[in-house]
Parts: sequence; C-alpha cells; structure tokens
Amino acid sequence: MSVSPTSNVLTLAMRRWFDSWYGIESMPHEGPNRVAWVRVLPFVAMHAACLLALWVGWSPTAVLIAVALYAIRMFAITAFYHRYFSHRAFKTSRPMQFVFAVMGNSTVQRGPIWWASMHRHHHRYSDQPQDPHSPTQHGFLWSHMGWFMSDPNFAPRLDLVQDLVRFPELRFLDRFDTLIPLLGGLSVYGLGEILQSAAPGLGTNGPQLLVWAIISTVVHLHAALTINSLAHLFGRQRYETDDTSRNSMLLALITFGEGWHNNHHHYQASVRQGHAWWEIDISYYLLVVMSWFGVVWDLKPVPAAVRASALRRNDVSAAA
Repeated sequence: MSVSPTSNVLTLAMRRWFDSWYGIESMPHEGPNRVAWVRVLPFVAMHAACLLALWVGWSPTAVLIAVALYAIRMFAITAFYHRYFSHRAFKTSRPMQFVFAVMGNSTVQRGPIWWASMHRHHHRYSDQPQDPHSPTQHGFLWSHMGWFMSDPNFAPRLDLVQDLVRFPELRFLDRFDTLIPLLGGLSVYGLGEILQSAAPGLGTNGPQLLVWAIISTVVHLHAALTINSLAHLFGRQRYETDDTSRNSMLLALITFGEGWHNNHHHYQASVRQGHAWWEIDISYYLLVVMSWFGVVWDLKPVPAAVRASALRRNDVSAAA
C-alpha cells in the first residue's frame, strides 16, 4: 500500500511538533514566504486557548502568577537568549547557561540554538531581502510572526552558532523544544490544584492557572516580537545605520530594554542597550546585580566614545 506525498508531508509536519530537528538536513533556508499551517497548529491552538479565560474566570492569584511569569521569562529572553546566546555580551557558568536556556525555552520561542542563529542571521542582513523578519522587505505581519511559521526559517542555521552547538544540553533543548513548555504547563496546573486544596481562599485552581499561564505566554511572545516588527517602523533613530532600527521608550519598558533597538544595531556587542542614563534597560540593571554575586561576569560595556556620541546627538536633537 503506497503512501501519498500529501500524507508524508502531514506526518513530517506533525512529527516536528515534538522533534524539531527531524529531517532538518533536507530543509532549505530559501523558499517562498508561505505559512506551514499543519506545523503551526499548536501555535494557533495556544492563542485560541486564551479564550478559555471566559470559562475558568480569573483571580488575583492567577493574574499575579501570570505577571510574574511574564517578567521572569522576559528577562530570560532579553538577557540570555538575546544578549548572551546571540551576542555573547557577558559570561556565565555552564549550569547557569542551562538554567536560563530552559527558562527561555519555556516562552515557546523555541530553543537557544535556533533563536541565536536566526538573530545572528538577522543582524548580518538587517533589512535586506535575506532578512527573514524585515517589515520594510516583507511587511508588518510577516515580520511580526509569519516568518517563523514558514519552512525556510524552521531549521537552525547551525553554521552561525558553532559556539553553541558544542553543548549537548543545548542541542537537546533545541531539538525537543516543546518538552519544556509542556512540562511547564503541567507544573502550573499542578500548582493550581495544590493551591485549591491547601489555600482555597486564594480562589484559584489548576485549569485557571494553566489558562492564565498561556495568556502570559502569548502576551510575552507578542511583546518580544514587536522588536522585529514595530522597532523597525516607529521611534527615533539616534544613529545612522544601514537599516531602519529605531528607539522606543514604550517598547523598551515592555521588553526590559530591547526597545533601544537603534542603539543595539549601532553597537551590538554591549550588554547595555540603553546608552543614555534615562534610557531604561531593566535587563541590564538585573545583570549588573547578578554580577555582584558572581553569577555573571565580564559584562561588555558601551565604549565611552559611543556613549559620548549618543549623548551629543541626543542633546543636539533636544535643542532643535
């Protein structure tokens, strides 16, 4: 009995829900901008699950936990997935590297190897046709979320992340990138059931905590994705760069400092993205505190010449 090509494609797409490295050696990095709908069904279902809040209701406990998850995981993405794994802007131990890789993986933004490879590729070709999420090249919606739902951007660009591929624990997280989110969901559900039994006055339960954790994940995801889309369309350009990156206080606040995107594109190596004193960069502040305890070290600063130039440019703009 022969198997139809369509059946093979569907089976392959569904297998990649659980093993994202399955068959990646045959996946091209070039191709049409087309959504792989079967593969992204879990992503669609996650958004639909937010509507379950109408049935499970809310409680201060559930909302507080959702906010805490947003904050902790935003730091994991901005400080570690971005500034550490993608740019090597500071150093940390191998155990701490793994801990924050797990936390970043829980955001459903896939594994650290894929994330860093796509980000390094973005910087190499920022706002050029090869840039997978340039709004000027591909439009807002594609730059915001369409790009990672297409097959050409599914496989990690391993040639760009050889420094990360050498760690087997990172390869495991990257390959089985749905494992941590699933375990996280089960843990949150279990916590809700425990709280319902041990502290019924909190007014929460397993289903409610799970739904609000999913809401937190979806809000976090789209907040982080604004740096790919909105940060190349709205805001101010302090530096003249070869792309459309911009600075935005609003985006910096919701992403813990990533909104100073024009600063970052001008000088990518620094752990600090807010170049002026008033440019709030929460992830940088937290990393500084961690450095006091020796958890991270060798935080790469913004060179004095770069900061002085930024401040002069800002002063001139304000005077005008």
